[in-house]
Amino acid sequence: MPFSVSYVHKVLEEAQWVACARAHEDRLRPILDPYLERRSRGVKDPVMDFLFEYYTFRPSHLLRWSPGFGVGLQGPAAAIFLEQPAFTRTPVGVTLDPDGFPEHRKQGIRWVRDMLAATEARTPFLGCYGLHEWAMVYRAEAVRHAQVPLRMTPDALAAFVEAAPVACTHYDAFRFFTPEARPLNRHQPTHATIPSLEQPGCLHANMDVYRWAYKLYPWVPGGLVADAFALACRIREVDMRASPYDLQAAGLDPIPIETPEGRSVYRKHQQRFMHEAAPLRVRLRGVYDALIAYF
Repeated sequence: MPFSVSYVHKVLEEAQWVACARAHEDRLRPILDPYLERRSRGVKDPVMDFLFEYYTFRPSHLLRWSPGFGVGLQGPAAAIFLEQPAFTRTPVGVTLDPDGFPEHRKQGIRWVRDMLAATEARTPFLGCYGLHEWAMVYRAEAVRHAQVPLRMTPDALAAFVEAAPVACTHYDAFRFFTPEARPLNRHQPTHATIPSLEQPGCLHANMDVYRWAYKLYPWVPGGLVADAFALACRIREVDMRASPYDLQAAGLDPIPIETPEGRSVYRKHQQRFMHEAAPLRVRLRGVYDALIAYF
């Protein structure tokens, strides 16, 4: 039977979507519950804190499953979604209502969609070796993670940064460089250059798949948001292991990018994350495309 609502491409019976919502929460609880317990005790976590401070999606929102755009939810229990203003009741079930999508956000989603497409198409650069974290503490009077010791003295760290090619393409990393480190970078990213510099070999660009997924919540399916979050967790761990901080007390062995062996390990992680992020970026762009086509 054809759907009577033009934008609906799938209808889930109550038992189906309830199972999806439960599986979503069951998947995330083992990651989020220990983090929330540590946070309640004031314990710092340089990996997970980043995922909920730099990224602003709350754990409670991350746990909340959404069907995404174009899916109808049947059964009386679906009424719970009507508590969120983006949802409406239709002849095929409760769905997200694209006619209610905020007008002021439409230009922004086109920008994100074009940036995701440009990132997919760009040749990856695998020669930055995570020096962005080093550039953030280069000749700094105070470091961002003051509770964590550095792996080398400030003078040795500065000498390494000055001798290494600094080639960060990611604006949101570059803007945290110390003033002394910025001139050392091969690129001078700005917000305006994001679409022309984002590239798939960048760890932060691949973490940001999570950002562009949750920024469009609840229009992005909960499973895609969770997939992007799980990848961001793994990337952030490598990001911190390759940093100048000594995180062995937190169970994170360093990736010593100051050595040829460490740079080789880092590059392998870059390649793996690039391949993991690519299908997520394609799926996410599909959601953006579907909304834009409707508008």
